[in-house]
Amino acid sequence: MIEYENLAKLNKPLFEEFQNAFIHTLESGRYILGEQVILFETEFAQYHNHLFCTGVASGLDALIMGLSVFNFPKKSKVLVPANTYIASILAIIRAGLIPVLVEPNKNTCLIDVEELSRKYDSDCVAIMPVHLYGRMCDMPQIMEFATARNLKVIEDCSQAHFAEINGIKAGCFGDIGAFSFYPTKNLGALGDAGAIICKDIMVFEKLKALRNYGSEKKYENKFIGWNSRLDEMQASFLRIKLKHLQSITDHKRYLASVYMQKLKNISQIQLPEIAGSNHVWHIFNILTDTRNELKIFLSQNGIETEIHYPIAPHKQEAYKELFKDSVFPVSENIHRTTLSLPISWFHTEKDVLLISDTINEYFVRLNNS
Repeated sequence: MIEYENLAKLNKPLFEEFQNAFIHTLESGRYILGEQVILFETEFAQYHNHLFCTGVASGLDALIMGLSVFNFPKKSKVLVPANTYIASILAIIRAGLIPVLVEPNKNTCLIDVEELSRKYDSDCVAIMPVHLYGRMCDMPQIMEFATARNLKVIEDCSQAHFAEINGIKAGCFGDIGAFSFYPTKNLGALGDAGAIICKDIMVFEKLKALRNYGSEKKYENKFIGWNSRLDEMQASFLRIKLKHLQSITDHKRYLASVYMQKLKNISQIQLPEIAGSNHVWHIFNILTDTRNELKIFLSQNGIETEIHYPIAPHKQEAYKELFKDSVFPVSENIHRTTLSLPISWFHTEKDVLLISDTINEYFVRLNNS
């Protein structure tokens, strides 16, 4: 069996380092906003050209606070891709704003810059580009669009740790970069965790207060905030993972290159388009009209796959009134045809070759039937 993901296998090479970090943090007696959080924030900021970093409890909280820090008028609009994970849209709603869904580009599966102008109106206050699967959106064009209209840009970097365009990393283009460190991410904690990076020291100081009940000074509450602090233990684990992130990324890039080579001649598959950005391959997704049948065939041959994501956000039960009668054909086609292949740090070239051979076998059978 080739598993899609196995967190124990993924983290096994780091068990000893994690155990040492656990003991060190346990013995420190400081479990909330201590030394490990400060050190992780400093180190993560250094990797992002010394921007300011605020550790929070989850990627969703990072998005909510990244929007809320600007005090947009309630019911203002935020442009967001129609095929994103639901967290992006949920964050906009929880911040008291209205998500405006924008069709993705059918080739990149990322927000279509040309569609932004069609959905923009004077009630829009921000754009939330989502760097889906590990590939960055066209941030130079998005920033040009946003600057011309005085829009804030909140980058959802939850799947794109250290992806970059022209040497500039995900999260460093916009006003806010929001990150998730959910355990399956390239930079994954051993539980929920997140972070926000920003360029403005005043925004940074407010974010630090917002995550801690809105308090800059103990028992004095300047803002209506949250209890959303990066856990000290998770920060200690993330510091270890951060040191290995380049190795993790390099390995996943190599596995992706094997997939690209071995699957390139299958006409019924749309492979990821990677031109113009530095992809970090959180997810390796293909698009095929026979997605469901291929998934079953792979499962029957001992290969697990995932679907990111089976239901379009505007089709979700919880949001049916918000997006009533909405139609997004490009997004709906992506959700109907997308299939994610195994590409974890613990997977080997042998795994990817076997998966690719099995996919090729499926399409040979299909074409001969």
